[in-house]
Amino acid sequence: MSSKKIIQNFYKSDALINADVMKEFLHPEIVLDWNSSKGFVQLNYNSILDLTLELSKAYVRSKVRISHIISENDLVSVRYSHYVKTIENPREEMFLANFIVIWQLKEDKLFRGFQMSQLS
Repeated sequence: MSSKKIIQNFYKSDALINADVMKEFLHPEIVLDWNSSKGFVQLNYNSILDLTLELSKAYVRSKVRISHIISENDLVSVRYSHYVKTIENPREEMFLANFIVIWQLKEDKLFRGFQMSQLS
């Protein structure tokens, strides 16, 4: 499967709110550098799974709308908007944030990421 297709499958899945699905996509040595409107954080395998568990407590649905995706070898750049449905109001879709990320894959898994986000 191509790197681009792996990334598309990742964002189409429930990985962002389901730790079991997330595990399928993560390389054990993953590192994600994330610059957000709240500051910088570096995440590893366990901290990404912890974040996924936290998101699953607040959101019943997560949807990613990709506007741009560019692939070259094992690198994939993605620009997307993230929408969620909260536990309190599962019928209303809420815009959460805009993201841009460059993913490097290793052994067909997410290995190294550089991400920027801006909250809604």
